[in-house]
Amino acid sequence: MATVKTDVRLKSVLDILTENALSGEASNAGKVLAEALVRVPPTEHEKELLSGGIPRGHKNLSVATGKLVKAGWMTKGRSGWTVTDEGQRATVAFPDAASFTAALAAGTPVPEGTLLPVLRAPKKSAAAKKPAVRKASTRKPAAPAAAGVAPAAAPVDSASGSASETPAAEPVEAAAFESAAAANPPSGQPSAVALAGDFNTILGAPEDWNPALDQAQMSFDPAEVRWKLSADLPAGHYTYKVALDRSWVENYGAYGVRDGANHELHHAGGRVNFIYDHTSRDIRIQHGQG
Repeated sequence: MATVKTDVRLKSVLDILTENALSGEASNAGKVLAEALVRVPPTEHEKELLSGGIPRGHKNLSVATGKLVKAGWMTKGRSGWTVTDEGQRATVAFPDAASFTAALAAGTPVPEGTLLPVLRAPKKSAAAKKPAVRKASTRKPAAPAAAGVAPAAAPVDSASGSASETPAAEPVEAAAFESAAAANPPSGQPSAVALAGDFNTILGAPEDWNPALDQAQMSFDPAEVRWKLSADLPAGHYTYKVALDRSWVENYGAYGVRDGANHELHHAGGRVNFIYDHTSRDIRIQHGQG
């Protein structure tokens, strides 16, 4: 069943890439995968986190997109994912999930003479902008999601396990989130850095563990060449990972290890500042103001 869902999502991936091509919008890998999972929602089994902290369904879909590349229907590059002309024709030749998955599995070529799609761009504005940020305002009072977490007796900075400072700021209720628009990062830096974890809903995101959502993004500080995110979190134990370019394709866990174990935060409550250094691929924590 999971394989069937993944194959159906591959059609959504190609549809989204085609819609973006027709509207002139760049196709960020993380956003494309996230939208495909919105159009074909994951099962409870697919929502389970793998050992690297990545949802099973997201990982399966990311790997499966290789089938689209092999078929010659899309390409992957540093600037993002791109649908080929043949891939666009495939959305016309195989318009439903059944015919699409059968053609992809059998290696069926697109029938000669199939025209390029021309009328799908208007659908993009109605459908593709639907998820993510706009839902955040209705889901923002998400404090109960972390309310049941037991306060930690000894806060630590991160997965390193070192003892943390006593928070200088007085504990504040959840959902106070501070984020400025990131400056354009220079060459050598990722286009986006997200802290995807089990506290994202507290920051106003519609769900946890989704690196494509705006509320999970860090802001780039050009003066310090660091990525930063500050938030007021209730007391509790949290886990998270660093994910680049709004996708799980490249992610870092404890000690900056790629696909490593989750970072952990034992927090006494109040303001916490996350600082990511792309040189070490690791996170530093500051408690309180500053």
